[in-house]
Order: sequence, then structure tokens, then C-alpha cells
Amino acid sequence: MGVVLNVDVWPELREPVMVVALTGWVDAGLAGTGAVAALAEQMGSAKRFGSIDIADLCDLQQTRPTVRLDDGVTSELIFPSVDFVAGTAGRDVVLVTGPEPSIRWRSFTATIVEAANRLGVRTAVCLGGMPAPVSHRRPVSVMATASSRSIAQEVGDLRGDYVGPTGAQTVLQFDLGEAGIRAIGLWAQVPHYVGGTPSPAAIRAVLERLRDLTGIEVDLRGLDEQADLYLEKVEEGLSEYPDVVEMIRQLDEASGPVPLPSGDELAREIEKFLREEP
Repeated sequence: MGVVLNVDVWPELREPVMVVALTGWVDAGLAGTGAVAALAEQMGSAKRFGSIDIADLCDLQQTRPTVRLDDGVTSELIFPSVDFVAGTAGRDVVLVTGPEPSIRWRSFTATIVEAANRLGVRTAVCLGGMPAPVSHRRPVSVMATASSRSIAQEVGDLRGDYVGPTGAQTVLQFDLGEAGIRAIGLWAQVPHYVGGTPSPAAIRAVLERLRDLTGIEVDLRGLDEQADLYLEKVEEGLSEYPDVVEMIRQLDEASGPVPLPSGDELAREIEKFLREEP
């Protein structure tokens, strides 16, 4: 039995852009899922029209269901799903978001490609964030991948050559390209020492690149304010960790690639600080 997209009613759309962000591997700074959430809040007439139930495709000890308790009574169980939302943001948009499945990726991606064809999608963009040896004091760069050389030349700022493990979004990008859909991946380069906490700066950078490439309209002013506050909080947290300050100084001064420094324990402490309420 194949992976099934359960649809309430197919929306009537005109050449929508499909925007995909899956939690899991890899989304440093929540750059991808945060960007989709911010876009969803601004979209007009946004409506969830379908979902893929992935409870049987996940390790539920890693991607756990959620429960709602009312006065001690279990009133609702929510199992993981990948949801499809349609709306407008200067042009028609379809958002695809949820956890990355653990198994049956080819069937999973084939289902999304089939939906893209059914909806008339001509361009799809997968969003994410990658931990990188960069400084939070510098503007966030967003590297691109593409489903063909011609698209790669068009979008520019490409990721370097790579051979190694990958995630479901890259598999989806490849399969979309094979189906004749213009497919792009956008990857924010997030400082590795704060990659485990949401980064408004990375989310903003991804949305700005998405806007420039697709014509999707999104207001970035709220994220500008959040990014400023975030940077202030990072600097405040760093004041207690001179080793990390020195590491960042080296990153600031570097003109080329810098080997990933050690200091995982310090990174965890900084992330803990950032998660605390101000």
C-alpha cells in the first residue's frame, strides 16, 4: 500500500509555488520550519486542505504523538502528519510541512510530487538550515541547491560540492526535478554554536531569498526586530564564556573556511541560556 495524501477538497490555484520544510535532518536555527510558519501567518485565505498520516512511517520514540489533557482526562491524541496548506502571498502558495518520515521516503516523495502535478506547481522550494562555522555577528548567508545546472546558474550562491548523507527534502527536490518541476533548495548557514535554538536572523534570510526567487510577498519587519533582540541575547550569553568569544573572534576575522571548533558543552550552555525567558 502506498503513502496516501488525504484531501478534503483540492484548492483551485494558479501556478502555485510549493514551499516545503520538514523537521528532522537538517534544520538548524529552525530556519526552514520557522520561515514556513512566518509565511503561513501572513498568507491570505490560508487553509489546510490535506495531510499525509505518517504515524506508520516514523519512529514514534523519536517523533512522538502529542496528547491533550482536560482536567486529567485524555481528550485528544495527535499523531504526526505532513500537512498541506494553500493560500495567497502575492501569488498562490502551497505549504508542505511536518516531520521527516523515518522510512519509505520514495513512496512519500512520490505522493508529494503527484500532488504538485495535480495542483499545477511549476516551482518548488525546499527550506532548511545547516550548522556552519560562521559568526552570528555576520549577515546570514543562504546557499542554494537546484535540480538542474540551468536552474543552479539562475539562482546563484550555490552550496559547494558534497558527497554524503542527506535528508528527505533533498530526495524530494531530486524527484520533483525528475518530474519536470523547477526545484530549488535554500539552506541558511547558521552558527553551529547556536544551531539548536530558533534564529530569527536565519528565518528572515531564508524568507528574503525565497521572496527574491519566487515573487512571494512577505513582510520582514517583525523578523528584523526579533533578530535584533536575538543578537543582543546571544551577546549577553557569550559574556560568560570567554572561550566561545575567542572562537567567534576567529570566525569574524577569517577570510576563508574555518575548521569547526570544539566546545560542544559551551554551545549547549549558550543554547540553554537562549531558551530561558528574558
